[in-house]
Amino acid sequence: MSSLISQGSDEECPTFPDCGFQLPDSGVILTCLDCFLRGGSLHGFEYGVPPAAFLAKLRGGTCTTAHSDSPDTVVHRAMYLLQNGFGSYDVFENNCEDFALYCKTGLLPVDEPGIGRSGQASSAIGVPLAVLLSTPFKLLAAGPLGMAAVTAGMYCAGRYIADIGVRKDVAKVQVENLSAHLGWRRAKADEELAVRKLPRDNVKKSLLPLKRKRER
Repeated sequence: MSSLISQGSDEECPTFPDCGFQLPDSGVILTCLDCFLRGGSLHGFEYGVPPAAFLAKLRGGTCTTAHSDSPDTVVHRAMYLLQNGFGSYDVFENNCEDFALYCKTGLLPVDEPGIGRSGQASSAIGVPLAVLLSTPFKLLAAGPLGMAAVTAGMYCAGRYIADIGVRKDVAKVQVENLSAHLGWRRAKADEELAVRKLPRDNVKKSLLPLKRKRER
C-alpha cells in the first residue's frame, strides 16, 4: 500500500499507543493506517499480476509479477526490520517501495548494485531512456504517432525487464541474514571499484621509465 500523505501533526495516536515508534537512525516506523494516511488517498499495490496486466499499466510502482509470501512471513520481516533497520535510504536503490517489496516477497538483487526493486525508480529512468533508445527508429516510424508508439513500447518493455518478478539477478534472502547480504554487496562494489582504478595506476607507472629514457 502507499498513500498521498499530507503534512501531519505531532499529536499522539488516540487508538494505537505504539504508533510512531522508531529507533534512532532508522527509516522504519511503526504506524497505524489512519496516521499513515492522515486523510490522504489509499492505493493498493498488486502482486502476482500476469505479464499482460503488468504491461497494460503504464504507470510504474503499481504492481509486480512477483508473488507475495504469507501474511505471517510478511509481518515477521517488517517487525524484524523495525528493530534492526533497512539500511540507508536511497531514492533509486533503497526507497519505501523497495522496503515493501522485500517484506512481501523476500527478494533482493544478488550481484549488481544500481536501480533497486521499485517500479517508480525504474520508471523514472525508463522514460528518458526509452526516448533515447527509440530515436534511431524515427526513420521507421510513420510520423509523430508512430514515434510515440515506439517510445511507449520500449518504455513498457524496459519496465517489464526491470520488474523484480522477472529479473534473474534476484534471490530470496532471509531477513535475519539481510545485514550480511547488504554488507557483502557493498564490499563487492568497493572491491570492483578498486579493481577498475588499479589498471590505470599500473599504466601510469609503466610509462614512467619510458618518459625518463626520452628525457635522457
